[in-house]
Amino acid sequence: MILLLGSIHNGLAYVFLALAIIAFLMEAFALFDVVRRPAQAFPAAGKQTKKMWVIILGFATLFGFASAVGFPGMGALGIFSIAAFIAAVIYLADVRPAVKAIGGGGHRNMGPYGPW
Repeated sequence: MILLLGSIHNGLAYVFLALAIIAFLMEAFALFDVVRRPAQAFPAAGKQTKKMWVIILGFATLFGFASAVGFPGMGALGIFSIAAFIAAVIYLADVRPAVKAIGGGGHRNMGPYGPW
């Protein structure tokens, strides 16, 4: 019975480790994306400034990394890890589409008379 509980505990530890790594990758992607966006697009879209989002997502990525590598006190279900994940989700679901629509941020095929 104890051996079975130990293997279940190990299995859950691997699941939480995988979730922490996925959350960190998502937070890192959000940070990379916010750095690429033009600063003027954030106020034009009615969102916080680019500087504010860089700070928020920078800390989110830091806490996500600490959770993914197993820093003591930074478990996958810690308050900072969850807050970091929520910040990345808010950026990716709300801010990124609005800023992308206003400022572009990617390479567009531009012809002499506009996009094509």
